[in-house]
Amino acid sequence: MNPAIIHRPSILAIEDDLVLGAFVHDQLDRCGFHVTWCQNGAEGLERAQQQPFDVVLMDILLPGMNGLDILTHLRRQYSMPIILMSALGAEADRITGFRNGADDYLPKPFSVDELRVRIEAILRRVELERRFNITVQAPIAPSVHELTFDEGLCDVTFGHKAAQLTRSEYRLLETLWRNPEDVLSKPFLYQHVLQRGYSQHDRSLDMHISQIRRKLKSIGYEVHQVRTVWGKGYVLTAAEQDD
Repeated sequence: MNPAIIHRPSILAIEDDLVLGAFVHDQLDRCGFHVTWCQNGAEGLERAQQQPFDVVLMDILLPGMNGLDILTHLRRQYSMPIILMSALGAEADRITGFRNGADDYLPKPFSVDELRVRIEAILRRVELERRFNITVQAPIAPSVHELTFDEGLCDVTFGHKAAQLTRSEYRLLETLWRNPEDVLSKPFLYQHVLQRGYSQHDRSLDMHISQIRRKLKSIGYEVHQVRTVWGKGYVLTAAEQDD
């Protein structure tokens, strides 16, 4: 028997709402996931530090220690994928979440089908990264005068400074890097990198791109820029030189 078939991905759900927490636990369990449910931030952080999970799913508004605080603590030591749940319209919290290393966010209210698809997309990305790392060890551009792509860390460096990209940000930048001067559409990037369908109301791609720009700037890389082509998508192009 193939072990991959019987493996149940482990999910840590941190949600203080008893109704929603029980619903998420029961529905994900029926979908084939092994779910550990914690009802407050401190307990959730402790469990995440005690055992490995394939995905952490947590609300932003939690008693005691909120989801953003937990995210900050976990990102100091762990690279496990993290999905934040937040109320629809709480854009500031979502931006902060992406800036602190969240892999995705899910606006409330949401359907079980969307939650399952988001989790499965992240699990596929992680598995692809693991397989890719087995065969690809060399960076794309090893020169210290150019970006160095590290598949193992899912990060880029410039002048020995690491950008500290998330997995999603790394995959987006790598895809743009491999297609220089080509405008890549939002639907393509959602499907190819984020591995889900494009929705006009889903701004996660825009937030990832914003973080890539900010992080490249923070390490002093200005040779290329990710530009927005309105109505079409994004393109990695040479930065304009000042006269």
